[in-house]
Amino acid sequence: MTPAVELVEHAPAVGVALPDGVGRALAALRIVDATPDPYSPGRWSLRAGSKVGAVTVTVPGHDELTVRIVPKVPIGRLFFLLGYSLDPAGAWRGGEVDVAEHREVLPALAHAVERQVDRALRQGLLQGYRVTEETSPVLRGRIREAEQIRRRFGATLPVEVVYDDFTTDIAENRILRAAVERLLRLPGVPREGRRRLLHQRARLADVTVLVRGRPLPEWRPSRLNARYHHALCLARAVLEDASPEHGPGGLRVEGFLFDMNKLFEDFVTVALREALRGSGYIARFQDPLHLDEARAVRMKPDFVLYGPGRAPCAVADAKYKAEKPGGYPDADLYQMLAYCTALGLGEGHLVYAKGNAGHAAHRVRHAGTVIHQHALDLDQDPAGLLEDVAEVAARLVNTPRV
Repeated sequence: MTPAVELVEHAPAVGVALPDGVGRALAALRIVDATPDPYSPGRWSLRAGSKVGAVTVTVPGHDELTVRIVPKVPIGRLFFLLGYSLDPAGAWRGGEVDVAEHREVLPALAHAVERQVDRALRQGLLQGYRVTEETSPVLRGRIREAEQIRRRFGATLPVEVVYDDFTTDIAENRILRAAVERLLRLPGVPREGRRRLLHQRARLADVTVLVRGRPLPEWRPSRLNARYHHALCLARAVLEDASPEHGPGGLRVEGFLFDMNKLFEDFVTVALREALRGSGYIARFQDPLHLDEARAVRMKPDFVLYGPGRAPCAVADAKYKAEKPGGYPDADLYQMLAYCTALGLGEGHLVYAKGNAGHAAHRVRHAGTVIHQHALDLDQDPAGLLEDVAEVAARLVNTPRV
């Protein structure tokens, strides 16, 4: 079988020789669109959608298959979108992490994480207080009286105590180590990147390894952990993706995938909020609404803007891919019309990654509602991209009510 398959995001399907078990596994996991070739037994048609990255699929009785999906946008632009959505004042706007030399997502991700972790740890590991509860032969901190009575039945020693321990084994360092460990398990990390990640793991050797599948420990940004902020934001992106690790029938999947739909949506909503910061308006993401008076039909527009009086004044939805050859999909217009109707707005805004058309505006018959369709060119430099977002934001604050 083919040991590795490379696909391009939203590119035409590629025919690949695959055992049926592997093809069915890819189809079931929905990593790519996988369909058997009706005219050539043993061949499958694979087409990548909006997910980019790399995964290795292991099916019992077959060799491993690695699927690498290359994004259409430049890697540098992808990481700008990611960095801006995670932290608008983040590193990628200033060029602190250069990933332009990479063509694939995973090598670039490993490089970015390693560089950010290295910067975070350059002054040594951050220390902090961590609440520790333990059974001790000596008195330290405070006695846990309820536990002492329940476990020791009045005995003096050992003592059930709780105390604040000043240590490097804190949430921030645990998250960084977990991200490094995750990347070391993933397929497609180049040898030099792996070597550098192993060095960072050695620096974090005294930090507890997080249990896979458990919630990440909480941390709060502060002046004391400021040098960790960029690294922690990127580590969160590594650890919170939805890539599956196990499937039915012993199927095993290991990899990392970005969903470009979600990445674009996050960028647009955060960038719009930042463009309107200080204007007195309040932005809400995925704000739950209802279309009908009985509140039975639910809706969640990506971005709703509320004025100083807490009345809705604008609505926007982000759409990464315009699939229709002749322009924007009609279904998006129907969806936005429903949002405008439920919110009582005279205008709605659809924001696309630039595809087949530029800005368009449609006035709905018998309703007067105007639906705007904006296009953001992701190939331009970050400053130009943010200027385009600012233009959309300016239209939002001038949206009339019905």
